[in-house]
Amino acid sequence: MATSTAVKNEQPGQIDLSAVKTKQHGAWSSGDYAVVGTTLQIVGEELCEALDLRAGQKVLDVAAGNGNATLAAARRWCEVISTDYVPSLLERGRARAAAEGLSVQFKEADAEALDFGDATFDVVLSTFGVMFTPDQDRAASELLRVCKSGGKIGLTNWTPEGFIGQLFKTLGKYLPPPAGAKSPALWGTQARITEMFGTSAASIKAEKRHFTFRYRSPMHFLDVFRNYYGPTLKAFAALDETNQRRLADDILKLIASMNRAEDGTMVLASEYLEIVITKR
Repeated sequence: MATSTAVKNEQPGQIDLSAVKTKQHGAWSSGDYAVVGTTLQIVGEELCEALDLRAGQKVLDVAAGNGNATLAAARRWCEVISTDYVPSLLERGRARAAAEGLSVQFKEADAEALDFGDATFDVVLSTFGVMFTPDQDRAASELLRVCKSGGKIGLTNWTPEGFIGQLFKTLGKYLPPPAGAKSPALWGTQARITEMFGTSAASIKAEKRHFTFRYRSPMHFLDVFRNYYGPTLKAFAALDETNQRRLADDILKLIASMNRAEDGTMVLASEYLEIVITKR
């Protein structure tokens, strides 16, 4: 996770990426990410507009979670396949699609080894998903591989400087990431996106945007993320009581430094990078 405001692109060295993936899978399978994910729906809608989706296009949502970008694309009459490596999240996405009468195919898949042929999709999406893959270059390569020439890859990734980037930095103070692991927040930087996709891209458009977290109070946010958001849940579970209190205090201080609400609620804008890549 993010370990500094100015995130460096570390070399992986001898890090065991499979072990990191196993640990991450356990984190994202814990709690119930859908409780948080459903609040982020507007991000998927805005990304689909940025991509200028057209009805009938074949769309793949990678690390889809409970399907925010999936549903947004399906509402635009695209042929959508929604993938994630956590089956329970796919079930939540399936239920949402059924409730809206949307036609979507759901399939368990690893973002680093997508089980689809080359140049299969017109558009490949990921909202706050693929950025958490341990092997970043391999994941980027897979997104490019399954996208058609002239097709688009649309991503939304938290930036290092934004609230969620700083939240992961705070978690990292108590549970440091494996030595040599690349920060997910690198996906929220123009430099890293260009490094991973530039040679295969006809164009890259990246714009900083903000998602506003709106909760009943800072404590409400903390309770939701502590109980339902896998990385935060696992961080608290790994700490003793004293450090749990310290972590909670640090998160509340971070919120206080960025919260614009003055009525006891939480209204906090978190920066992310919206990226549209057109493949050569």
